Amino acid sequence: MSRADDLSEDPTLSARRTLLKGALAAGALVTVPGVAHAATAPTAAPAAPVGATCAADRFVNPLVRNRADPHIHRHTDGRYYFTATAPEYDRIILRRSRTIRGIATADESVIWRKHETGVMGAHIWAPEIHHIDGKWYVYFASAPAEAIWDIRIWVLENSNRDPFKGTWVERGQLKTAWETFSLDATTFTHRGSRYLAWAQHEPGMDNNTAVWLSKMADPVTLTGPQIRLTTPEFDWERIGFRVNEGPSFIKRNGRIFMSYSASATDFNYCMGLLTIDARADLMDPANWTKSPTPVFTSNDTTKQYGPGHNCFTVAEDGRTDVLVYHARQYKEIVGDPLNDPNRHTRVQKLGWNADGTPDFGVPVADTQQTGTQVGSPMESGS
Repeated sequence: MSRADDLSEDPTLSARRTLLKGALAAGALVTVPGVAHAATAPTAAPAAPVGATCAADRFVNPLVRNRADPHIHRHTDGRYYFTATAPEYDRIILRRSRTIRGIATADESVIWRKHETGVMGAHIWAPEIHHIDGKWYVYFASAPAEAIWDIRIWVLENSNRDPFKGTWVERGQLKTAWETFSLDATTFTHRGSRYLAWAQHEPGMDNNTAVWLSKMADPVTLTGPQIRLTTPEFDWERIGFRVNEGPSFIKRNGRIFMSYSASATDFNYCMGLLTIDARADLMDPANWTKSPTPVFTSNDTTKQYGPGHNCFTVAEDGRTDVLVYHARQYKEIVGDPLNDPNRHTRVQKLGWNADGTPDFGVPVADTQQTGTQVGSPMESGS
């Protein structure tokens, strides 16, 4: 089990506060075990050495240009492993660095390419890298080359200690209850159980996707039931498309928080939040509460639009929580937003309110730079 996938709580943040108020749209469903894609939960990283400084206030944004749906995994080796959607939707890339800022200039390797025909032949979206039981796994979405909207969740596995080496084996489709549009899988552990969270269309529902949760028998198999955590119900979740997707998890202050993204992928794209007491049963939908308002939205002042599909990680000091997401630098898009390549990876410090809930703030403005260099070879060294 990877420490970075475990929803362990920072011991300095132990006070319990009131839960967010809001409505919850949830339902339960029994599913047949299969291969699945679970929820992401970057959490407290290994403690930093004495004297280590936090680079959270020195971030340069955008961190990585033309990389959407970013995922940063801080491994037990102290390095940050980065993957994201390439705008060509044709490959899975990987970078690593000893610092978050160093990801900007780290070498990028292609660890897998789409098939020319058949399954995994189109729309290679939202990869996430996780280290589970001594092996590396990448969860991603893709479709057959001949049916590009039949998007499902797929899994790669690498048993080498170094994910840049060894062989990435295709473990197949992660099976959920239905053969419907599904994507954005992430995985985490809590109290000794592994979970998968993902977005999927439920037959008969008046939406594009809802967010689901299930326990896992192993890194590629769900072990039902699966429950619906949130479906698009508020106006801000139903602009352009009725979407809840991109779940990510963080545990602090006696609670687990799940962020997710909503609406179309233009400037209306935004983030919502669910909350549960960390002692409660995660598989009981009634235990989750949903914020009735978005928690992270486009901002005309900072000129950042469509922020979303986030994950969480921890700064080099091992204490400062960091929000990782993508956004565009302009509001108006010509044509289909999915054909616009300029969703850039961005990072900023995640704050915390007095009541123990996360303070996302606003998407920060671009960093003013005198040159084009946004990192250094020393920072990005592997």
